[in-house]
Amino acid sequence: MRTPRKIIFIHGLESSSQAVKAKLLREIFPQILTPDFRGSLAERMAVLEPILDRASGWTIIGSSFGGLMGALYTCRNPQQVNKLILLAPALIWPDFARNQPGPVDVPVVIYHGTDDPVVPLEPVKQLAEQVFTNLTFNAADDDHGLHKTAHGIDWRALIE
Repeated sequence: MRTPRKIIFIHGLESSSQAVKAKLLREIFPQILTPDFRGSLAERMAVLEPILDRASGWTIIGSSFGGLMGALYTCRNPQQVNKLILLAPALIWPDFARNQPGPVDVPVVIYHGTDDPVVPLEPVKQLAEQVFTNLTFNAADDDHGLHKTAHGIDWRALIE
């Protein structure tokens, strides 16, 4: 089975490259990029964009605030992205919700917990359906961290 070469995981607001999901994904895809991000959304995007702008064909996996970052990048640069996978993405953040881009035809897969107290499922689903025309939305019996869900995903099949 051939593994894609350009995969990046973007962690959430209060997370890091050493968190559970980043470690899980590095075990499956040793070549995955898992940079650390700090600061405001603009500061984080200023770090992300030069990494992704070097090539096309990216698979972006973003969790929570990292999902917001991945979605923003994909909406601005759809030609660079092969697939976008979002885990409880913070799409309700004003910078995304206010400037609704779209439509974007990149394949997008979202996993969102039905018991998420941080980012409500329904508004995220509604926004995602308006922006992404090639969307698969999965409501999971999980919370915002999606730890149970993340360990149950067949990542290799999802990314192929």
